Amino acid sequence: MGSMPKDFFKMISEKRYDLIIGIPSYNNEDTISYVAETSAVGLKKYFPDLNACIVNSDGGSSDGTRDVFMSSRCLNYPLHSFIYKGIPGKGTAMRSVLEIGHLTGVKAIVFLDSDLRSVKPEWIELLLNPIISEKSSYVTPFYIRDKYDGTITNSICYPLNTILYGDEVRQPIGGDFGVGTEMINIYMNKKDEIWESDISKFGIDIFMTTTAINESKLPVYQANLGSKIHDVKDPGESLGPMFSQVVGTLFNLMDLYKNNWKKPTSFERAPVYGRKVIVDPKPIEVNLDRMIEKCKIGLKEKFSIAEKVLSQNLISYLENAKEKGIVSDEKWVDILFELSSKYREKSLRKEIIELLVPIYFGKTADFVIKTKKENNQQAEERIRTLLNLYMRKKSELLKIWQLD
Repeated sequence: MGSMPKDFFKMISEKRYDLIIGIPSYNNEDTISYVAETSAVGLKKYFPDLNACIVNSDGGSSDGTRDVFMSSRCLNYPLHSFIYKGIPGKGTAMRSVLEIGHLTGVKAIVFLDSDLRSVKPEWIELLLNPIISEKSSYVTPFYIRDKYDGTITNSICYPLNTILYGDEVRQPIGGDFGVGTEMINIYMNKKDEIWESDISKFGIDIFMTTTAINESKLPVYQANLGSKIHDVKDPGESLGPMFSQVVGTLFNLMDLYKNNWKKPTSFERAPVYGRKVIVDPKPIEVNLDRMIEKCKIGLKEKFSIAEKVLSQNLISYLENAKEKGIVSDEKWVDILFELSSKYREKSLRKEIIELLVPIYFGKTADFVIKTKKENNQQAEERIRTLLNLYMRKKSELLKIWQLD
């Protein structure tokens, strides 16, 4: 079955659970025990009458991740750990846990990142309660993050998804989610070819959130989790495969749900569950000069792609940007809209992402310059201004996609 090993499938098929805590991992021996033990405390405190287990779906760690997990002190909750099979990636790991939930008929699954250092027992209640109380079948995290943490979310996933579907979900790729029976069934009924795309890797979070917004009969909820402390990187470092997998999946979903996003002309904040948390997250150091340099070099190397896929006014703008290494909010939105449409041509996809990467560095550099002396709340107001800019330009997006 899917990404679960056969022997594990046989063992788990005889079990019946109400709740599962799913922890995908790859070389996380330093943090996974803390995540497992904290989730067990949350289960015992908030859902003592429900039958639960904690599952580690591992990508073949070369350290002691699985041994550390299995030796965690989890208040007698059953611990299960296995190496998933299939395409290596977070999505495949999460799919295997969803399969277990589907098979055992659970009421809900909570997914927690295995590198978390800030998880608290309350997170279990916050991510599960809207589901157990039948108000939602999908709960996303609502974090307080440093202004330079989550720049892909802030400049692409959050504003674009919000204006497309009319649901303002602040952390659509947050990593820690609550998933109810309805959405478990919907995910498990998706074809193998969908699961074997970038969704098997870092595309999983945006896929799960966007699918829930479009297909659940219940509203998506957000859980007030406070600060997220995890392994973070300077947004000016190499983006690796995450950028292409997340953005490519988002663009593909735009095509899939294009008839749904034609209509919304405004957006509403998705309901937030839990008391507002006031915290001051740990600052992230960024290298502005490196971002600017990566924008300049990348645009010079990939400028022929821009000439092939963008309109003339944006080509002219990028001529200037490749000398300065900065991209404004206004032009960023225009470029993203045009490239999202061009991405429908499969032969262009690789080149479009290659072009978008240096433009993203220029956009992030622009944000860093503007927010250098601002606190997190002031920077958040700038992100909100960007969201409103996306909304004002939505009619242009509809024309580009020929949906007006």
